[in-house]
Amino acid sequence: MTLSRRDAGLLLAVTLMWGVNWPMMKFALREVTPLWFRALTMGGGAIGLGLFFLWRGVPMRLPRAEVMRVFWLALPNIIGWHCFSILGLKELASGRAAILGFTMPVWTVLIGLLLTHERMTPRLWISVVAAAAAVALLSAQELALLAGRPLGVLWMQLGAISWALGTLLMRRTATTLPNEAVTVWMMLMGTAFFWVVAPLAEPLPRPGAFTTAMWGALAYGVVLNYGYAQVLWFGMARRLPPSAIAFSIMAVPLVGTLSATLITGETPRVADWLAALAIMMAIASALLPVRAAQNPRS
Repeated sequence: MTLSRRDAGLLLAVTLMWGVNWPMMKFALREVTPLWFRALTMGGGAIGLGLFFLWRGVPMRLPRAEVMRVFWLALPNIIGWHCFSILGLKELASGRAAILGFTMPVWTVLIGLLLTHERMTPRLWISVVAAAAAVALLSAQELALLAGRPLGVLWMQLGAISWALGTLLMRRTATTLPNEAVTVWMMLMGTAFFWVVAPLAEPLPRPGAFTTAMWGALAYGVVLNYGYAQVLWFGMARRLPPSAIAFSIMAVPLVGTLSATLITGETPRVADWLAALAIMMAIASALLPVRAAQNPRS
């Protein structure tokens, strides 16, 4: 399947929005604590998405019989991933956090293999080795620096594993709800979690002291990351080939590393670029489809 110019443009837009979101979040954490940041942006995004899908006529009612099923989906996909990843981002440079977070596709494949007892293929071995090299490279860098934050590496890997488990759970869970409704209700459950935990773990934010740039970072999270990018992604996920989706996922850590220089003033090191390339190789090896050999006479 060949991508149309419009689809290619939309895919590029989503990739840029999700990649730039990493340094934007890091920028926001200068003025707001991690859990409160999630509570504010996820809450606004969930409400905005819910209203948009209602306007589009998507049935959003959550039957009582589906509540626990959606909650178990929200636990790893929203609560686990978003909690661990924002804690990791607080400790690490945004480019490094993005690279480590996007080991998720590799974890998804590995956990799936464990559950199905399938054999490892050469491509999967390449993926595992490349991902492990990226994690080891960045972990060694953090341990070597006096101001390094190796705990951030652990947080990001817990987040990636949680996201991977959630992805597998989504594939294996049957629900009567549209995907849009499941996403919004998961986000609302995640919002409730962060609004309960944030006041217990962190001081109340002071919106009156927020700078204009901080308000811009919050708006970016609500409108673009949790809003517009999600709407575009829903439409593309239904019609684009898996290879296009894989290439989009591959590019997010690279965009995050590049944009961090402009947004947060972080200077990527050689280890960051090498780790980003290793993660791109790992994702490509794990996700891109194998071209079947074709008989020229067939």
